[in-house]
Amino acid sequence: MPERIIINSRGVVTIPAALRKAFGLEAGEELFAEETPEGILLRPAVSVPIEIYTEERIAEFAQDEPEIEALLPELE
Repeated sequence: MPERIIINSRGVVTIPAALRKAFGLEAGEELFAEETPEGILLRPAVSVPIEIYTEERIAEFAQDEPEIEALLPELE
């Protein structure tokens, strides 16, 4: 069922609590806003954690290379 949302003077909209709960949205989360033929589409932004590799972490990867090579077929 459509929900009525009001834009305040700063352009801020409040997503109704029932919709936030239904979609698991919490304060501080980011959304993407897209223009569609039907209107504005809001969807959760997906963030993927990244790891910055330290020299120690790179050394851990290097230790596993012989075992990995043994499991992979030879490429010719």
